[in-house]
Amino acid sequence: MARLLLDSTVLIDALRGRPAADRVAGLRRLGTQPWVCAISVEEIWRGLHPDEETHAVRLFRGLRLAPLGVPEGRLAGTWRRDFAAAGTTLHQADCLIAAAAVGISASLATANGQDFPMSEVRVEAW
Repeated sequence: MARLLLDSTVLIDALRGRPAADRVAGLRRLGTQPWVCAISVEEIWRGLHPDEETHAVRLFRGLRLAPLGVPEGRLAGTWRRDFAAAGTTLHQADCLIAAAAVGISASLATANGQDFPMSEVRVEAW
């Protein structure tokens, strides 16, 4: 079964009933496991409207959680260091999300593909 890690942009759209909501809901029917990482959970929770919390709990309950451990931290730190040396600043959260996707051999669904220029990351534009 294919794995797809959902970035915060996709999760926000799913919570707010935008077109991504139907795509997320249909992933399992297509044979794709939807995943999330703790960084995205924090980003979503930080921006929740009060009336969205119940829906967010239900959304996250249906997703698998990608681990963030030493290997993912090393990979994220390596990307930030190497890209910085080449003159490109990457955000810590984006690097950790990308490392979580690589760690579980998943593609990364996002509306901000430009935030994930790492060659190891398979980005799906949503």
